[in-house]
Amino acid sequence: MVIDTHRPEVTGARHTLRLMAEPLTDPAETAATSANAVSPRRAVSSALTTTIACSVPVFLVGGLAVQIGHELGFSPAGLGLAVSAYFGASALASVPAGALVERYGSTAIARAGIGLAAACLLTIAVAARSLWSLIAILALGAAANAMGQLASNTSLSRHVPVRRQGLSFGVKQAAIPVSTLLAGAAVPAVALTVGWRWAFVLAAAGATAALWLVPVERADRRSARGGGGERATAALVVIGVGATLAAGSANALGTFLVDSAVADGVAPAAAGLALTLGSAVGVAARIVDGWLADRMPDRQISVIAGMLAVGAAGLGVLSVLNPATLIAGVVLGFGLGWAWPGLMNFAVVRLHPQAPAAATSITQTGVYAGGCLGPLSLGTIAAAAGYPTMWTVAAIAMLWAAAAMVIGGRMLRRHADRTVAAA
Repeated sequence: MVIDTHRPEVTGARHTLRLMAEPLTDPAETAATSANAVSPRRAVSSALTTTIACSVPVFLVGGLAVQIGHELGFSPAGLGLAVSAYFGASALASVPAGALVERYGSTAIARAGIGLAAACLLTIAVAARSLWSLIAILALGAAANAMGQLASNTSLSRHVPVRRQGLSFGVKQAAIPVSTLLAGAAVPAVALTVGWRWAFVLAAAGATAALWLVPVERADRRSARGGGGERATAALVVIGVGATLAAGSANALGTFLVDSAVADGVAPAAAGLALTLGSAVGVAARIVDGWLADRMPDRQISVIAGMLAVGAAGLGVLSVLNPATLIAGVVLGFGLGWAWPGLMNFAVVRLHPQAPAAATSITQTGVYAGGCLGPLSLGTIAAAAGYPTMWTVAAIAMLWAAAAMVIGGRMLRRHADRTVAAA
């Protein structure tokens, strides 16, 4: 995204919209920190733990799919349906959750999301006795995902200096592969020893602990109620479409990688470790990408498109599964094809700091829609035509996502130029 270096300040109802990276001593940021008394480091650590706690239920289901499916009696299509229901409910909750964050502040909504996620995990451990009960529990707990993501976006935008926000969003989005990493590690550590239900009990306890890490924001600033006309809504929708395609393909990694590897003769423990490796690569990639974004902040959407193109190659490699291609596909898929959400949030927040939750709720809806449609359609393809065909389709969809990002990036640049010209 290109933002003109001479762009002006646009005053919101409650605080100043700044579209360019400012030094650490930016008066607006200093005032925000003083008013809310939340340090950037505390905001980042809270965003990380909140996002992990609110997103871990669905990734734990994917990581333990072999064990859960064996007991509850469902196929890859059933797993895809369960994950799709979760992300579909998250997509429906995203825009309302953004409005709640803007109205009540990030602290209250983050804590509500963590509590809901913990309840979801514990209910799965106790009450999931069939595929349909698992789907119902996941769908009811899915709003936690949207609440945690958007509350974290808002906290970072208000408490982290602009010139460091790329890194902070990268660290926050690293929470997603951390969730997948924990899910993969849970296979040999818990599921194959004391049973998969105990993995959900332990995860619920960990999520509850995250409640105490959410900072209390004094004099929490609410975003401007107006300003809707300032948003590049059309561009955000196009980027959201790209996010739908990209997330639908990338979510296949966390959802189907273990089951796909086992179907090709890989031992369950080794398949779980492969998922752990991919998650670790994803963590590192998201943090490094965020660090680089702070140094080259103007074309992040174009960077995302390039990452998706390379990530598509990684998914294509998985269609010919063997030990070498498994590692290559995991590294490329997680390292590039699933490392872009932090960059996307960073780009959107840079343009809309006056209402970060409302703006990112649009693109986040696309991410969740991909999480819904991807597992459902790809799971059906896997059940009907096999995993190699599924990985090929996922790679093609990721290429289309790259094209949508290019188009959306150009629209954002035109919007920035119009904003400058009108000021």
